Amino acid sequence: MADLSPRLAAVLEALPLRPGLRVLEVGCGPGALARAIAKRVGPDGYVLGIDRSPLAISAAESVSDHGSLDFRVGAVEQFRLRRGEAPFDLVVAIRVGALDGRHPELEAAALASLAAATVPGTSVYIDRGDPLEAIPLH
Repeated sequence: MADLSPRLAAVLEALPLRPGLRVLEVGCGPGALARAIAKRVGPDGYVLGIDRSPLAISAAESVSDHGSLDFRVGAVEQFRLRRGEAPFDLVVAIRVGALDGRHPELEAAALASLAAATVPGTSVYIDRGDPLEAIPLH
C-alpha cells in the first residue's frame, strides 16, 4: 500500500474484498487503487479500471504488472460489458462526478449501466461516506 495516499488506503481497507472477486473501479485514474485491489482479490479475481481520460489509462497501463488487472477508456454512463465478459461482483468509484453529485444529470444513466454490468446484489462504493457509502445497484 506504499503507493496509495492515506485516503485511498482507507478506501481499500473499507472495501469488502476477498479472493476471487471481480471488481470494477470507475474513475481509476493512473491505477494505484486498482493495483492494490488486484493484490487483494488475488490470481482468481479480476479488476477492471475504467476512466474517461485516455491519458490516465495510458499511465495506468504503463505501471500495470498484474495478470488479473486490465484498464479501459470509457465513461461510466456508457459502460457496457463486452461480449463474453462476466459481470462484476463489486464496484468502487472515487471522485466520479456522475455518482458523487457533481454531475447529477448523468447519475441515472451511470447507475443503470453499472446495474447491467454486475451480479444481483452488487453495490457501488462511493466516497460520500466515512470513507465510503454503499449504494445498492439492484
